[in-house]
Formats: sequence, C-alpha cells, structure tokens
Amino acid sequence: MAKVLVVTSGKGGVGKTTTTAAMGAALAQAGEKVVVVDFDVGLRNLDLVLGAERRVVFDLINVVHGVAKLPQALIRDKRVETLFLLPASQTRDKDSLTAEGVERVMAELKRYFDWIICDSPAGIERGATLAMRHADMAVVVTNPEVSSVRDSDRIIGMLDSKTVRAENGERVEKHILITRYDAGRAARGEMLSIDDVLEILATPLLGIVPESQDVLRASNVGCPVTLNSPASAPARAYHDAM
Repeated sequence: MAKVLVVTSGKGGVGKTTTTAAMGAALAQAGEKVVVVDFDVGLRNLDLVLGAERRVVFDLINVVHGVAKLPQALIRDKRVETLFLLPASQTRDKDSLTAEGVERVMAELKRYFDWIICDSPAGIERGATLAMRHADMAVVVTNPEVSSVRDSDRIIGMLDSKTVRAENGERVEKHILITRYDAGRAARGEMLSIDDVLEILATPLLGIVPESQDVLRASNVGCPVTLNSPASAPARAYHDAM
C-alpha cells in the first residue's frame, strides 16, 4: 500500500525541499516507485533542486482543477527511472488548492506509487495544512536554533489535529530531522544541542544532517545530494535516515 510522507516545518529555509529531493532519490534508488509533490504553490523550488525546471508543462494546480490529467503533469527523473515529480504552479497562489482536488490527486497517486512525498511550504496556512492532510508519516525538519524549534513544535501540534488520521482518532507517525548541525558550534553554545531539541519537541529523532557545502553544490547543479555526492556526510545522513 502506498505511504504518504509529508516533509514539513514551521520555518522557511530549514531544508524541506532539499530533504524531499534527497529522501525521494534515495528511496527510488532502493527500488521504490516514488513521487515527490511540491505544495509550495507560487514559490516552487523542488523542480530546481531536481534539475527539471525546463521540463514543467503542467502542474499540481492544473491537475487539481482538471486542466490536465495526472500523467501529463508527472515528470520522470532522467537519472532514476522510478522517481517522479509533480511540480507546483509558479503563477498561482495557495488559494488555488482545494481540499477536494488534493484528495482526488492523492487517491490517484496512491494507485501508481509506493511513496508519495509531499514537500510542504513553510508556515501554518492553507498550503501547509493541505500538504499534511493525507499524511501517514511526517518528517519535521528543524535547524538547531530556538525559533526553528519553536515553529516545529507548532507543526507537531497541527499534525495531531489537522490531518485525516487525527480526525479518525489515529496518529501520524512523526520524526524529527535536524539539519545544518555543527557539533563544534553546539559545543560552544552557539546553537542548541541535539538533546535540547529533542527535549523541547518530545518527538523521536530520525537523523542529523550536518552543515555542508555539498548540499549547496548539489542544489546549484539541480541534483539531490544523495545522487550528486553519495559519499558526502549529508548524503550518508539521509541514507541512514531511510
């Protein structure tokens, strides 16, 4: 049965899109059929991280509104044949998403894929709530600094109240992924320690992705770090998290 995973956080710039691409590519490399869905309508970036920006013809909003069929909007990755992208619209806004349309698209995706990974926009508004709405599991991405952790705590509360699973008396399986971690800075008290983050969020740890230029280089060339630099520390961290 298809699994729906949302990659989310309350704060922007913590690495949600990088994580979505890296984990999606790692799962696809392992033989799973994976689609990554960009819910950041109006500010799409997942296509850039995957190097597919010039191949976008139709997008999530087109499918939600019936302008295009799902197969027309899906983009197959050129490096891993079991990895697909459903891009966001760059010219519409989040109000263009409808709960009914997202439900229909998610149901159709479940017919074709083993994993549906939803790249959530930052914040707690419509795009974020629709991205997490059908999730079975959630990766809450946070940096080890106070504002990011506080916003992640708010997102955890939403996962426990704003999802289909929550409405049915079930729970979304949640894990914390700490990104941009620097052990030296943590030791000097310049960022929160791992123990501090986990104590505040009271949610199991999935993994720790260290601060690294490999992530930036991979994004700049349009390739997930797990494909572009598979031996790098961030890539190993993402593989270990899977």
